[in-house]
Amino acid sequence: MPRIDPLILGPQLCGVPATDAGAGREWLVTDGLGGWASGTVSGLRTRPEHALLTVAGPGRTPHVALAALDLTVTLHTGTKVPLYTHAWQSGRLDPHGHRLLETFTLADGLPRWRWRIGDVVIERELAFGFRTSALAVVHRVLSAPGPVGLTVAAMCTWRVADGTRRADGPGLRIEPVADGVIVDGAYRLAGPGWQPAGRWHVGAHAGDRAEDLWHAGTFGAQAGPGETLAVSAWAGNLAERPPAPPVVLAAARERAHRLVTTAKAEGYAATLALAADTFVIQAADGPALADGYPWSGRAAPLAAYEGLMLDTGRADEGRELLKALVERPSGTPLWLIHAVDRHVTRTGDSDLARRLAVPLGRLLRQSLNDGGPLTLDPADGLLTLAAGDTPAARVGKLVEINALWVNALAALADLLAEGGRDDTEPRERHTRARESFLRRFPAPEGWLHDVVEGPAAPYPLGAGTSHDDPTLRPYQLLAWSLPHGPMRGDPGAAVRACGEALLTPLGLRTLAPDEYGYDGTGPDQGLVRPWLIGACADACAATGRPVDGLLDGLAAHLGEWGVGSVGEAAHGDAPHPALGRPFDALAVAETLRVETRYFP
Repeated sequence: MPRIDPLILGPQLCGVPATDAGAGREWLVTDGLGGWASGTVSGLRTRPEHALLTVAGPGRTPHVALAALDLTVTLHTGTKVPLYTHAWQSGRLDPHGHRLLETFTLADGLPRWRWRIGDVVIERELAFGFRTSALAVVHRVLSAPGPVGLTVAAMCTWRVADGTRRADGPGLRIEPVADGVIVDGAYRLAGPGWQPAGRWHVGAHAGDRAEDLWHAGTFGAQAGPGETLAVSAWAGNLAERPPAPPVVLAAARERAHRLVTTAKAEGYAATLALAADTFVIQAADGPALADGYPWSGRAAPLAAYEGLMLDTGRADEGRELLKALVERPSGTPLWLIHAVDRHVTRTGDSDLARRLAVPLGRLLRQSLNDGGPLTLDPADGLLTLAAGDTPAARVGKLVEINALWVNALAALADLLAEGGRDDTEPRERHTRARESFLRRFPAPEGWLHDVVEGPAAPYPLGAGTSHDDPTLRPYQLLAWSLPHGPMRGDPGAAVRACGEALLTPLGLRTLAPDEYGYDGTGPDQGLVRPWLIGACADACAATGRPVDGLLDGLAAHLGEWGVGSVGEAAHGDAPHPALGRPFDALAVAETLRVETRYFP
């Protein structure tokens, strides 16, 4: 059986709350439908999306349902000890159950908390049933001199994930049922010893906003060492009870080991393979990839396809996804063509090439003729991005878009040839576009222009006065890293320059520190994007540079932000505090792809 290393945090990390959104370590469990449970390891909710049951599912905007299960232990002396914590609008934390946390562990992709009150140790574990909005939570007495009382208060709401709900707004519809309650007709809670309550807790704080939580009632039981109190919370068919929580937990662990076995991964790669699984969901119109969590309903960029699907041994699912994406296209298909090309190259699936090559060519032509942001310059065969479609005035002939364009033309030609079709047109377009790229993009500084034929001087983010902007950014690495990149075969002085100025322990800065507009402590120019480590590693390998140690910082990062995962971004200046979403599909995919390719 493959080894999945647990991630364990002690009391000095998991027992210290962070009251600002994004300031603490966070955990995530997903249901395979776009729904999730998430929070901080301390138990404090610091984002409006933090909840034990967030429901998405086909055609549904994510909604927060069960915000929290507040656990209290009654000792044999009669003393009641709360093991939870909330931040309140007044600025105080109350109660302080996080101070009793002994460990937080992520094992087999599932979170586990252990609290110690002297000689009493209580544990909580949770999991979702696969592709069901059914949460299982098990509380277990690990040690105690005798039976203790366990009570779990259900703190409820029903709202869009990034919104709020207040007591003075529309009320929640509560329907009592056997051993629990149905809330707003949307989800159901069930467990032992249910006692209804029914009052608002006003001013609970979650990140940058306050909301009110409805205390629907409390589950309870007396439990001795080895005994449990288990709670189920589910959406969908409320009349059909899900399997017992211990069964759900056991099935989730078994599935985690199957995933890792299929991915042929161990250790660090095994953790990344489980992280990759969180982004693979079943959407209303077929398989899909979520772009990150908290999830807003957007699909992941297809640059994530190879890492999420091929490096996890899920090529069969990936094949269905690619077919569906060709049938329901969105945007310019440059990354889609790359994804299909990588799939066919790595799997030898000639049938998929025959099936998709012609439709992909049609999509590519349509995307350039539909009045969209990209247009083909007949003078040189390169692509121009129109103004108003990207932030910070990066418009014109962008280096990464044209690297992708050259790559896509060659990939499309290969797919057509693989399928026995005429590849003459894309071959000719590729030859012309590559020659134009090699003529237009090299800059006197020794690297590639970030944009050619961009806005008139002075360029808002560049130091030059011409229409060609030589600002040192990492996107040029795609010209070496893509399998049909236009700079393949070039010795790559630019790759060295990018490494020297842009590489950090967590990925690459989006702007060199000595460039105009760099902000190493803000969320704008110069922040670190972990996903770019993939292009960096491939470009180094393509130019004969070592890749040793590239992932060391990201390996340590698995316990720093989104536990067991890789986050969206970090500050450009050391020590590179994380920001953005703590669970990012593209960052996980590219880190796993690099680990699998270069450090098997």
